[in-house]
Amino acid sequence: MSWRTVVLTNRAKVEYSMGYMVIREKEVHRVFMDEIGTILVATPAAAFTGVWVSECLKRKIKIIFCDEKRNPAGEVLPYCGSYDSSRHIRTQIRWDLEKKAQVWKAIIREKIKNQARVLMAYGHHKEAAMLKAYEERVEEGDSTNREGHAAKVYFNALWGREFSRREPSVVNGALNYGYAIILSACNREAAASGYMTQLGLFHDNIFNPFNLGSDLMEPFRPLVDREVLSMTLENQLTADNKKDLINILNQKVIIQDRLTTVTQAIGIYSRSVFRAMEEKGPDTIAFYRLPDEG
Repeated sequence: MSWRTVVLTNRAKVEYSMGYMVIREKEVHRVFMDEIGTILVATPAAAFTGVWVSECLKRKIKIIFCDEKRNPAGEVLPYCGSYDSSRHIRTQIRWDLEKKAQVWKAIIREKIKNQARVLMAYGHHKEAAMLKAYEERVEEGDSTNREGHAAKVYFNALWGREFSRREPSVVNGALNYGYAIILSACNREAAASGYMTQLGLFHDNIFNPFNLGSDLMEPFRPLVDREVLSMTLENQLTADNKKDLINILNQKVIIQDRLTTVTQAIGIYSRSVFRAMEEKGPDTIAFYRLPDEG
């Protein structure tokens, strides 16, 4: 079972040996590859053997590469994530528009519900009540854009009326970094299940290669928001800040009445969305909750 997130920050040579990822720095580290879900390459001074990359692709291990500022910039996905990926892709292309709208409604309602919980946790009771009202009024396909209205109330309550998600700031940098980590985990699950990441439920930007992951990640965004709210941020993100954001994948949540990591919850939830699209409908989607939430 893959659950580890490996972060490379130093000059290193990475190779494969007998089922292990071997990291040669000043010291040699070995990690059993069947336990790895994601590898974040946060240094330009790492070299990799072709055999190691091939083994990552076989195991559906996500490799994320960072830019010179150590922000996620791109990732490696296998062409074939499942033995029957051709069947899944054909089905995905024919996904029913009405069912897409129903599933998207369920996803956005859950996202707004989780945002309201964040507001409650930080004492913004009036705004939380507003979001609960928005949640109840989400229509199929979110045709009235309750998501957008909720986002304005949500971010203004948490970071002030002058806050904008479009402006460069350390808070937005932290949010974007965390969202990129969650997006990557969702992309991995989509590819591993045999679906095309380019074809989404709601997102359909022709310049976005990860439209499906962008759809799937929505209910998990508030986990990033909680983490950023708990941070002491200076003028720029520190290495410790980024480690904390990466570690969101290892945090514990409850899904289908069992305690597990966010990484595993993303897998359970994503597969339930795919089943909802193909046969069972939106009422069967498995959503997570925090251990201290009823």
